[in-house]
Amino acid sequence: MDFELTSSSKTTTKTSSFGKALIYTTGGLAIGVSVICIPFVSPAFRKICLPYVPATNNQLLGVTTALNGRTGRLLDVGSGDGRIVLTAAKLGFKADGVELNPVLVYYSRISALLNSQYRRATFYRRNLWKFDLMPYNNIVIFGVEQMMADFEKKLIQEANDGTLVVACRFPLPNMIPIGTIGHGVDTVWKYIIKR
Repeated sequence: MDFELTSSSKTTTKTSSFGKALIYTTGGLAIGVSVICIPFVSPAFRKICLPYVPATNNQLLGVTTALNGRTGRLLDVGSGDGRIVLTAAKLGFKADGVELNPVLVYYSRISALLNSQYRRATFYRRNLWKFDLMPYNNIVIFGVEQMMADFEKKLIQEANDGTLVVACRFPLPNMIPIGTIGHGVDTVWKYIIKR
């Protein structure tokens, strides 16, 4: 009888250890998923929701076409996964991205580090409303309709004369574009800041 009790105790201990390991693993995974998801969900709680929506290949082509013949410094506002910045760096621009989501900033930085042709790319984790536009003569934005009027005011206050602005998905509400590329969701509007 003592033997059975001892054997049963060992089984309970083994099950208990397995159960604890299962609970710790499940809890750790739940916390990990939550930490990763928070930067993607939190924009919905801001005044203006600017969600991460990756650029399509047609949009990327439209931006590249809009930048044809341009040089200098480029800023991608809300740079997301960094595709616009990395493409611009490949084209010879000194390209920067500003993005609030830390996961996307780190992803973009790692992508740039893994390829030597992207050495001219830099990514900042900052609020776009506090980021200075003055150093850039090319600015790309994939915005949402609710923010474009405020962003247009920021451009007028901060951007230099002759700065090219490339707006994707939504146009600037009051400025007249010098050209458009594509159609539908892939439309790209080109503007030049004139003082």
